[in-house]
Amino acid sequence: MIGMTEKEVLQRYLRVQRDALASKLEGVGEYDVRRPHVPTGTNLLGIVKHVAYVQLGYLGDCFGRPSGIPTPWDDDNDDPDADLWVPASESRDEIMSLYRSSASHADATLAALELDAVGEVPWWPEERRNPTLHTVLVHLVVEIARHAGHADILRELVDGSVGYLPGNENLPPRDEDSWAEHRSRVEAAAREAAAE
Repeated sequence: MIGMTEKEVLQRYLRVQRDALASKLEGVGEYDVRRPHVPTGTNLLGIVKHVAYVQLGYLGDCFGRPSGIPTPWDDDNDDPDADLWVPASESRDEIMSLYRSSASHADATLAALELDAVGEVPWWPEERRNPTLHTVLVHLVVEIARHAGHADILRELVDGSVGYLPGNENLPPRDEDSWAEHRSRVEAAAREAAAE
């Protein structure tokens, strides 16, 4: 990333993580994109919805640049997880449009402000409540990467699809038999360690 500013490098990582997350929904049916895959209710479309609102908060409201896009908390919603799942009344297209709009709004904030601009994150502890844009941007890249990792696992549970991005799997080239052999080796090591 020679020749790029620090802000450009961080923006690049932000874009890549956004793209990786969005790619996990490609080719997934309506039920599988919404259904809970683990006891906490985590689901692919809900992760995308959550990240959209996270971007709007951190790179919008926290820097005095509200988007005007309503959030689940604007209407006194009693559901603390309203941003983590998608009711049937909300379409996938609506959520993906929200995701793209939140990214555009976040990018506009990044373009408008310097990395040393100070914001206010009201839900952070008092001693950290006024971070710089740089700090918030690093936090956001890490948070989106974490959620993209969640989506990696969920997608593998849905249909066995694995990899980072289409065209950049970031995994060793293996066929189905090779993966099965690898999994068996890992399982055997776990059983051996547990028996000790």
